[in-house]
Amino acid sequence: MPITPHSVILINLMLSTAMTAMSNSWLTAWLSLEMNTLVFLPIISKTKHPQTAVAATKYFLTQTIASCLLLFSSALNAWYTGTWSITQLDNKTAATLMLLALTMKAAAAPTHFWLPEVMQGCTMTTATLISVWQKIVPTILILSMYHHAPSNITIIAGLLSTASSGFGGIDKTQLWKTITYAAITNMGWMLLILASQPKTSMMALLLYMAIITSAMLMMEKNSTKTLKNMEAAWSTSPTLAILAALMLLSASELLPLTDLMPKLIALGKLVPQNLAPLAVVATTTTFFILLLYLRTMLPDPSNSAASSMKWRQQVNAQTMMLAPIVLTTTFSLTLLTG
Repeated sequence: MPITPHSVILINLMLSTAMTAMSNSWLTAWLSLEMNTLVFLPIISKTKHPQTAVAATKYFLTQTIASCLLLFSSALNAWYTGTWSITQLDNKTAATLMLLALTMKAAAAPTHFWLPEVMQGCTMTTATLISVWQKIVPTILILSMYHHAPSNITIIAGLLSTASSGFGGIDKTQLWKTITYAAITNMGWMLLILASQPKTSMMALLLYMAIITSAMLMMEKNSTKTLKNMEAAWSTSPTLAILAALMLLSASELLPLTDLMPKLIALGKLVPQNLAPLAVVATTTTFFILLLYLRTMLPDPSNSAASSMKWRQQVNAQTMMLAPIVLTTTFSLTLLTG
């Protein structure tokens, strides 16, 4: 079997993730992060377009700054503690800098500025990989150091992520921007969950990966990139439009949809810890994301009134194959609570 560039990229992508999951040293973790960064560069720049080159450059510069900060903080901790172990991040300054570096790599506020700029020059498949797979490596490291992470900084970063994504995405009409700010919102909720219920944050990550991947596959299959495309999809391909709308609503934390489950667990842990104002602020800022998703699901009557419904629809076999996946990831809240 010949070795193709795509297989090399896929192997390195999986290898860097596996190395992070198995590493117990910050040097090994830093090496896996660098491998992950270098793997994403050809993925972003595979399309010959000026915006793609700009996106790859911004991604490289941001990830390089975060990697330098991570290496400096791990060296500072090794200077004071005499070890590079991930579980012995005892220096507070090093722990704060490490958390800042990892949140920058995971696109959490206030260091989320690079994600919308990079996603602007990517295809839908590349945007899916950046929104989903690229977050795995830094999230694993954040979960590994949560005992030593400053809880107040973690909570502030989570609140800033939910607030900035809620206010930043409310006036956007392109669906890839909706997914971008949804990724920032989910990262903010993960940080809030990490401060109260660390084990639940991994469940939130897995649910987010399943929901966003299914939604973006639906949009790519339907060539849906803007709100106008979504409105046109209701008349040309209603089955695909309904499935895509269900996935977006699931990401917006509506009952009884799946992505609400980790948020409910987080709110249930925040209130007994006298953090009710924090829970109220996080929930209120998330309502703006809900409004954004409702705009994508409910078409504008003024734009859709002139379009006529096609009564003889051609059902795509691939669309019907995606339907069970969408319904499983959307309506599995009762399975999670059982």
